[in-house]
Amino acid sequence: MKKFLLIPILLLAACNSVYVKPHTMDKTKVVYAQRGGYGMKRGIKEALEQRGYKVVVGKLTTNTSFDGDGFDGDIERNNVPSNARYVIKTSERSETFNPVWCVFNGFWWWNFNVSIADQKTGDEIMSWRGRGCANSSLRKLNTILDELEK
Repeated sequence: MKKFLLIPILLLAACNSVYVKPHTMDKTKVVYAQRGGYGMKRGIKEALEQRGYKVVVGKLTTNTSFDGDGFDGDIERNNVPSNARYVIKTSERSETFNPVWCVFNGFWWWNFNVSIADQKTGDEIMSWRGRGCANSSLRKLNTILDELEK
């Protein structure tokens, strides 16, 4: 019976890989995060705002480009504000509805990569490759933020 319980625990432990530089994030500084996204992008912005950070998404600019044959399309760019101390980059796959595995933990399965960089020093202060149920991922995010904050 002990071997049967050990296998799911080992599988869950392998779902996340986190690198953190403790005590390197200052709550009084501005944080730039990308627009939109699935659950983790939204969850990070909400968690930071609840902790008192000022989170900005920058100004969106659109440039229309033309090639020799005519209209080529619009190129949209987000400008990182000059006062942003930290930049958060999040990439994620679409959420998967998983009512069996995540029944008591948010129902949605997330698969994501998150990086936080300090614009002043150029250091990456957090790198996280993770996957898991929505609520447990947000709890882990808050634990990571606790460790990052000064």
